[in-house]
Amino acid sequence: MAEIIQRDGTWVFDGSTVRITPGRHRGVPLFRQTYGEVSVPLEAVAGVAYEPVRRRGRLRLRLREGADPLLQATGGRLPDDADPYRLAVDVDRSGVAAYVAEEIRRALLLDRVPGEPATAYLLTGPPVPVSVRSSDGTVSFDGTRVRIDWADTSDRIKRATGPRIIAAGDLAHVEWLPNSGLENGYLRFVARETMFSALPPERDPYALELWGSARRDLLTALVAAAVTARLPHPSTLTGAPSGTTGPAPSGGPRSDHHDVLLRRLREVGELHRDGVLTDEEFTRTKEAVLRGF
Repeated sequence: MAEIIQRDGTWVFDGSTVRITPGRHRGVPLFRQTYGEVSVPLEAVAGVAYEPVRRRGRLRLRLREGADPLLQATGGRLPDDADPYRLAVDVDRSGVAAYVAEEIRRALLLDRVPGEPATAYLLTGPPVPVSVRSSDGTVSFDGTRVRIDWADTSDRIKRATGPRIIAAGDLAHVEWLPNSGLENGYLRFVARETMFSALPPERDPYALELWGSARRDLLTALVAAAVTARLPHPSTLTGAPSGTTGPAPSGGPRSDHHDVLLRRLREVGELHRDGVLTDEEFTRTKEAVLRGF
């Protein structure tokens, strides 16, 4: 068994599984502490490296493409310090870190773990139910449906539509982009009936715009990963876009697209007639819907 214990966390490798536990030190990002312990089976590992630097090195675990619903949902966009597969190593423990990396590499060779993309998720993702409060509202997932309750600061178009409930079976895929502090992020649930629509996140009733605390909004990736883990694996789909889960747009009849367009325009028109949207807002929103088709 190979083990390294640091303030940043602990890695234990028993020959078949890398068990990663985040540290409790206040310097450990909230996302990693909330995500908790991760057990990575050896068959999900593509490689490992120890990167020595002047004051503190890093252990990095590289997973096979398609093996982890968290990486699938976030598309490699997690900030470096929030990456659960990274461990900051004190310089006086560099020898131990190098030994742990070498033991994992040796096991990969002995077990002949393939390097090509996985055909099924090899990690389970976050447990459900999971609920996160973000700057735009509260999003929760119980394993079968997503619910979004808008905050008082949400766009009034969203608040006018009321809580949004989406069955997991109606979802095509999930899109997630973190709030960088300079640009807003978003968590978008792409349902089959809305996959051809392109409303901006701040007006899309299927999306949470992330514009507040980057530290808190980052937790929405937990919901994105939990939902992704319960959607069809990308390998079972043909023509799915890279970094997404769920079926790609099909070449079905254009009449289906037309029906969706009419339904979205009707919803926007009702909001305008009810006085929720001003004339200017109605025009901008209608143009955004039309651009999506």
